[in-house]
Amino acid sequence: MEEKKLYLGCHLSTSAGFEAMGRDALSIGANTFAFFTRNPRGGSAKAIDPADAEALKKILEEGNFGKLVAHAPYTLNPCSATQKTREFALMAMADDLERMEYLQGNYYNFHPGSHVGQGVEKGIELIADLLNQVISPNQTTTVLLETMAGKGSEIGSRFEELAEIISKVNHDEKMGVCLDTCHINDGGYDVVENLDGILEEFDRIIGLDRLKALHINDSKNPLGAHKDRHACIGDGYIGLDGILAVINHPKLAGLPCILETPQPDLMGYAKEISILREKSKGL
Repeated sequence: MEEKKLYLGCHLSTSAGFEAMGRDALSIGANTFAFFTRNPRGGSAKAIDPADAEALKKILEEGNFGKLVAHAPYTLNPCSATQKTREFALMAMADDLERMEYLQGNYYNFHPGSHVGQGVEKGIELIADLLNQVISPNQTTTVLLETMAGKGSEIGSRFEELAEIISKVNHDEKMGVCLDTCHINDGGYDVVENLDGILEEFDRIIGLDRLKALHINDSKNPLGAHKDRHACIGDGYIGLDGILAVINHPKLAGLPCILETPQPDLMGYAKEISILREKSKGL
């Protein structure tokens, strides 16, 4: 049986274009990466140059990259109590999914959102309604719900909530999940002591075939804190060994692993990628 590769990367800036992201990834030893589809704290999106997208596709093919994990802006909240906010979420996601077809066959990840006092069930209904408006049976992009830490009125800190959203999506074959190690730690899932149990629970409630990507982050807060504060690898409550257990787990083999740690620059990510690769040898 062919051994599945370890795909490691981080968030890269789209400011210089797609090809530049590919070259940045190569420069830090990455073989996958994430990028924001538009301003992460706003709504503007840079026009796509088809030739630039083709140049990136060549780099990805030649470098044997894993799937890319695009990220929706943080301002996107499909279950907001404010109609204007929900309208922005609809516009942004519909536009993003069209833009993703320049890089066919990859992932588009988003935070399910916060119900802001409306209740979890209402929030889930609103999220599913948006997805049913934007997802097309012909799209090549898989939309990923991200596991959340459960701060405030966030939806998605429990596997059951993600499963319920997916169950209400008409084209659920286009749906998956991105598991964030910091978020699930802060949400109460014990990554360090019960990783096998977490994956068994995920499989029972959602199905491991839906788990498409990982956000690899240590946590500045203890189990169940519901805080969502990322730490660099080895500097938090999950620890280096806990992170290594995740990225080398046989049930997670071959998934893109995206670092979102608070590094000051690309060289910081290069160091983390190097450490994780070196420590993973023989595991």
